[in-house]
Amino acid sequence: MTTIAPDTPLSTLVRDGSKAEHEAAEGSSFMSELLAGRIDAAGYAHYLAVLRPVYVALEAVGRELADDPIAGGLVDPDLERLAALDADLAFWTKGAGLAVISPAADAYVARIEATRADPKLFVAHHYTRYLGDLSGGQAIGRILARTYALEQPQGVQFYDFVAIPKPKPYKDDYRARLDALPLDEAERAAVLAEVKDVFALNGALFAELTEALVRT
Repeated sequence: MTTIAPDTPLSTLVRDGSKAEHEAAEGSSFMSELLAGRIDAAGYAHYLAVLRPVYVALEAVGRELADDPIAGGLVDPDLERLAALDADLAFWTKGAGLAVISPAADAYVARIEATRADPKLFVAHHYTRYLGDLSGGQAIGRILARTYALEQPQGVQFYDFVAIPKPKPYKDDYRARLDALPLDEAERAAVLAEVKDVFALNGALFAELTEALVRT
């Protein structure tokens, strides 16, 4: 059982408390191949297609919770990725799009949609995806651009936060807003538990993607 010090900022709590789960997800074979620049165009398009329903759910629920006293403290249209993801998917599939079947994505979407009934848990999903996109996601964008000699942002708009030209100060402000959320200790513990589960959901996505690599 995780011991939570009352004076630990929530941003520190979720970062340090989920380190093992985070590292496990990042250490997947698919992510290793992606970071090494060894995923081909079809494999990357498959990755985007699997992610798409996750962002559809995340951004739909986010808009619904924009006025919530807890979740609304983090919701920001400048973070939304769906339009950029769709533009990239069109680029990588030459406009054909791509439909995929992903039980892992279905489970992830269901978990996001369930947070409508408990907005503090939406915080875990929002934090994990968007802070990841503003952090390690930036490295993925650079790797893809270099590997495929892309003229940025063509093909990597997903990682181009047009309204957030300087990610670091934005992330600092985001963490400050996270720390300011009016949560008691039990609620903070619930957010941490959800963050751990979100990384497990991501791990399941990567496991599916790894299996797809093996089959091709």
